[in-house]
Amino acid sequence: MTTLPARMREIFFDGAGGPEVVKLREADTPRPRPGKVLVQVVAAGVNRPDCAQRTGSYPPPPGETAIPGLEIAGRVVALGEGVTSPAIGDEVCALVGSGGYAEYCEADAALCLPKPRALSFIEAAGIPETFFTVYDNVFTRGALKPGESFLVHGGSSGIGSTAIQLARHFGATVFATAGSDEKCDFCKSIGADHAINYRDGDFVEAIRTITQKRGVDVILDMVGGPYIAKNISILATDGRLVQIAFLQGHVAEKVNWTPVLTRRLTLTGSTLRPRTVAQKAIIAGQLREKVWPLLEAGDVKPIVHATFPLAEARAAHELMETSAHLGKIVLTIDG
Repeated sequence: MTTLPARMREIFFDGAGGPEVVKLREADTPRPRPGKVLVQVVAAGVNRPDCAQRTGSYPPPPGETAIPGLEIAGRVVALGEGVTSPAIGDEVCALVGSGGYAEYCEADAALCLPKPRALSFIEAAGIPETFFTVYDNVFTRGALKPGESFLVHGGSSGIGSTAIQLARHFGATVFATAGSDEKCDFCKSIGADHAINYRDGDFVEAIRTITQKRGVDVILDMVGGPYIAKNISILATDGRLVQIAFLQGHVAEKVNWTPVLTRRLTLTGSTLRPRTVAQKAIIAGQLREKVWPLLEAGDVKPIVHATFPLAEARAAHELMETSAHLGKIVLTIDG
């Protein structure tokens, strides 16, 4: 049994606000509760929901710590009551409800997956939040099938870069939007067939031209607001719009809803964090079966743009808010 230190370092938010409220402190090292394990964190992913939590608009679910961080990679060092797998010493990555920005983090045993051998801990820390989100929304809710067409907005983000790789690998024609030529080139380099710079023109017209007015079968959108009407206008017959965030607002105006009827469209969406462990464990099982072999083989992987030591979490949030990154931002824990 590993002797655990009494204290550890963790990041907390000193109130609601901008990156200036991101602070480092010492705290008691947690002990795992029944059904959970304690992971010594080697790396932790940084995600937009962390920034939303920081501003006060996305609080952790009941029972979760206020310490931010939704995905980690590291080594299991203690087991809660009733846990038989993973075992102490196992290298894992895990989806967590909160608490990832710390030297030690409690994780549900059912949401721990083995670290792919082809990946580093830093890369593995970029898997859980994005791969759980993308697989569930694109392939379960969006029901993307081989031979169909797929559009992701924000293709250069962590979610976008994951969606591009998985959609391409599973046989879709992939479209992406991004905000610069550099980001469009990045999207193409990881598998997008078409990348559209939305600052240079209307992505609606570009997609209509490329698809000869047919449209696309599935759209994954995190923008919302003015994009909602545009997305509906370019969905093909029986198309599916999957909404996972509303970065430009929850309200859409002047939406022509007629295509929902005439083209039999499906509008859906989801959040991941508030779901039960059992619900998330179903996604974990799907990933283990369908995606883990690809990660083990190195056929797909998180694209890491930058890493920051835990103590520099504020700088990681500042970078996230510029949207200048290409792929994932990861915190490293170096003892």
